[in-house]
Amino acid sequence: MTMDLTFLGTGSAYPSPHRGASALVLRTEGECWLFDCGEGTQTQLMKSQLKASRITKVFISHLHGDHLFGLPGLLCTVSLNLNPCPTQPPTCVDIYGPQGLRQFLRVALELTSSQLLFPYSVHELEPTTDQCPTEGQLSPDVTADSGRLHPQERAGRTISLDVNSDCYVILEEKRFVVKAFRLFHRVPSFGFSVQEHDWPGRLNTELLKDLGLKPGPLYGRLKAGESVTLENGQVVKPSEVLEEAIPGRKVCVLGDCSSLLGEGPLRACHRADILVHEATLSDEHREKAVDHGHSTPSMAAAVAQACCARMLVLYHFSQRYKPAAQYKEGDQDDVLELRRQAEEALQGTGIEVTLAEDFLTIPIPLIRLH
Repeated sequence: MTMDLTFLGTGSAYPSPHRGASALVLRTEGECWLFDCGEGTQTQLMKSQLKASRITKVFISHLHGDHLFGLPGLLCTVSLNLNPCPTQPPTCVDIYGPQGLRQFLRVALELTSSQLLFPYSVHELEPTTDQCPTEGQLSPDVTADSGRLHPQERAGRTISLDVNSDCYVILEEKRFVVKAFRLFHRVPSFGFSVQEHDWPGRLNTELLKDLGLKPGPLYGRLKAGESVTLENGQVVKPSEVLEEAIPGRKVCVLGDCSSLLGEGPLRACHRADILVHEATLSDEHREKAVDHGHSTPSMAAAVAQACCARMLVLYHFSQRYKPAAQYKEGDQDDVLELRRQAEEALQGTGIEVTLAEDFLTIPIPLIRLH
């Protein structure tokens, strides 16, 4: 199964002519999962090779506008371009994010008299009081659920922190487990870990032939983890004829933050194939970055090293850093310097560092152990 990550917006604060606001898409066969949806995301989608109609899940890291303002418009545009099938009901779009997201979307759609041709559901993460300064905590009067659903809204879940894992288990399905974890920012912020289940190893076809088992449905049953009984009564277990399992891929996307909270982030992101972490300002501006709840390249590198990640992808750059292709001699702020700072911090670890740019697609291959 193919899997890749496409960055639609890599800038902070606002969309500019050279960088869109925060948004990226994890694509697997048949589905697109959107992480954050800053203003202008739908325009970026139109410029990309991705199809907005394939978005089935949306994950919002926090409620700052540069990660959220594009969501109502995107949903409306997807609806406008939808061709409903009379024999098949439209798929429900599941949206995950901090407390207050449900009310934001409901009010935005109601005040603009927006109707959708598909259902949606908002699942809210309950933040803890230590995720941001006191002034960043929303009043319960603002986040309170009125209980009155938008006409296309289906009731969503309210997800609490699991104290044992220090994470929020937000999705468990056949192919993936998705967890959220806490970050510290000016408002409650979250990161997301998408863990693919392990793939069964290859069948030892030579051994199966020796056992007298020919290619056919029984091969599929063994591959699926079932034991089969041969004509002579011998029971063949999958563990006897399958090579070592292929580890599932793990992609972790962190929202804005100046630090991690608790053990949950490190547990959820351990041995991530790709760790996406903000680097709003360079290391020389660390004090300013932290004061505003943000990180620098060396801070992102420390997280990648603690998680034993395979690749660190830096994004969410201040708009002062133009894309490398647009850098001109004499410009004061060079985005390549951000990569150099992270690489220096990770020297000798084997962790690869990549700078995200708008429309960059990173393939995520399966890696066999042997």
